[in-house]
Amino acid sequence: MVIRSGLAAVSAALLAMNRQVEVREVLQTIVHSARDLLDAEYAALGVPDDRGGFAQFVVAGVSDEQWKAIGPLPRRHGILAAMLDDAAPQRLADVRRDPRFEGWPAAHPELSDFLGMPVADGDEVLGALFLANKRPAGPHGERSFTEEDERLLRLLAEHAAIALTNARLYERARELTVAGERARLAHELHDAVAQKLFSLRLTAQAATALVDRDPGRAKAELHEITRLAADAADELRAAVVELRPAALEEDGLVATLRTQVQVLDRAHTADVGFTVHGVRALPAAQEEAVLRVAQEALHNALRHSGAAGVTVTLERRGAGGAVLRVTDDGRGFDPGAVRREGRHLGLVSMRDRAASVGGRLTVHSEPGKGTRVEMEVPGG
Repeated sequence: MVIRSGLAAVSAALLAMNRQVEVREVLQTIVHSARDLLDAEYAALGVPDDRGGFAQFVVAGVSDEQWKAIGPLPRRHGILAAMLDDAAPQRLADVRRDPRFEGWPAAHPELSDFLGMPVADGDEVLGALFLANKRPAGPHGERSFTEEDERLLRLLAEHAAIALTNARLYERARELTVAGERARLAHELHDAVAQKLFSLRLTAQAATALVDRDPGRAKAELHEITRLAADAADELRAAVVELRPAALEEDGLVATLRTQVQVLDRAHTADVGFTVHGVRALPAAQEEAVLRVAQEALHNALRHSGAAGVTVTLERRGAGGAVLRVTDDGRGFDPGAVRREGRHLGLVSMRDRAASVGGRLTVHSEPGKGTRVEMEVPGG
């Protein structure tokens, strides 16, 4: 009976994992599924980097406040290193008594019984999954992980490796799709717009040569310049409209924005975070406008502000609308001075994008006090 209920729980956990395609969400699902499956107080999964630490570390059973108080991610040492280096499970009655135990930070919760399992794809160890402090079955129940618990966790870890590998492949495929789309667009821009601009240059030269000796023909050439400029603008506008990312079409605004924030967080020294509250799907035009404004605001914050932290927040507003906020703790600026100096920092294009979908954009900033870009858009 225990085996049957355990396998049913594993089945439910596998279904939950396979519904996720984002690596971070897969990691979180694995950790929460393992904790629930084996009725543990704490669970964690660490994905190692190549510098002796962890690229990602997801926990369950620890509040956000506790996690912040604990401090930096753990290093690969002790029991965690054993799981990653030896690819062997670790089941301990009391982790604190193991000779490999090296202590933990002051704010760290007290762990006793411990069950760790490597998550491996063939010979490659993708991560270390562990549980601690098994809850007793009753008032007199035993508080320790059993051989049956280890068997179930091994089964879960085997399938978790598949789900994690698939999620990584999905993200890689999407990155390649985006790169291919950019290359295609660059080619089209070169062929369409560059040709129009070359014609503009030649026509302008002809008009210049005719101004004195044949004003009538010069005027005709100037009309032709106007037409060519309008055509070039139309070509450029059409190309920009096509820039709606494939990921936005497939995954929607929230998943696309979350992925881009994660990529920027890895690529920059600043901490880049993303939170979302109750946002539903928006019409395509609104989603694209929100994404573009977020990208521009993130570019400004990461390239120009010197910020140590940038936060992107997306929350529901009214009947189906949404509010985007991009906040940084950088050096800030005087919006009035920027306008007087003729510098825009992309503010004009962001306001235009907001207005084009019936929304509005506000920018709050002061020198030394960071910047907050806020965009509100209606629903459908």
